[in-house]
Amino acid sequence: MGTDAISPLRQRMIEDMSARQLHAATQKSHIRACKRFASFLKRSPDTATADDIRRFQLHLAESGPSICHRNRTMTGLRFLFRVTLRRLDLAAEIYHIKEPQKIPLVMSADETRRLLAVAKTLKARVLFALGYGCGLRASEVVRLKAGDIDTAQGIIRVVQSKGRKDRNVMLSPEMLSLLRQWWKARPRWYDIGVLPQERWLFPGIRRGKPMTTRQLNRLFHQAADAAGIRKPVTLHSLRHSFATHLLERGTDIRVIQALLGHSKLEATARYTQVATGMISTVESPLDLLSQPGKSVKRRGRRRPAA
Repeated sequence: MGTDAISPLRQRMIEDMSARQLHAATQKSHIRACKRFASFLKRSPDTATADDIRRFQLHLAESGPSICHRNRTMTGLRFLFRVTLRRLDLAAEIYHIKEPQKIPLVMSADETRRLLAVAKTLKARVLFALGYGCGLRASEVVRLKAGDIDTAQGIIRVVQSKGRKDRNVMLSPEMLSLLRQWWKARPRWYDIGVLPQERWLFPGIRRGKPMTTRQLNRLFHQAADAAGIRKPVTLHSLRHSFATHLLERGTDIRVIQALLGHSKLEATARYTQVATGMISTVESPLDLLSQPGKSVKRRGRRRPAA
């Protein structure tokens, strides 16, 4: 795995990942992790010992990659040892570090309004509107096809997204109007030989491919700068803002969970930490102290009468 040629070990690992239908990006990440380990060892990973794994993990800690990047590297190695090499003893030596829990960075309604207003093109405005108005991830936005827009039911189908899951999100009248405007203005030469339902809403430069998330990310940061948004917002902040603003307006958290495609409610519940509209309306017990006739209710068992 230390050379550019595909070694028998790498080929076997690729076959193991393909048999388990791992996503292409996941496969690349795992191979990259094993190449880094081989570079550290200066020999093939199938000769590694428990001490080699220990030294490599210390090396990662000292070389300063992010916790997320470090854990991703060790996940790739764990697959190699647990699945491909069947070395459960070495796989057991691998550990992951708990990542700091950070609350999502959310844009206010005014900031979102300014972002949409300064979008240079109709295409950019539609892209941002899909992220904020439907809670779509960047990869979901760019991979939308004409057949995913169901005007009869008023929904947008998100097909085989993260975790290989399908879900439906709402298609609001405002969103439908923007999509229809874009469909009329959208370049047509990409559609030659492509069935109507299979046409990309946002075709890329390469024929038969959608635009990339990198292109979308560039458009977002240009618009955020033009809108005067000083927070370190990212494209994913639109999705965070979608969930937070729905929660502040009283939408049931289970509905938000379904719209976001979260498997666990805990992932959706974190938005309660940034729903400032809800937090600011909570009455502080300090205020009750200055209000005659009111007191903080105490919970506990009553003492039996003497």
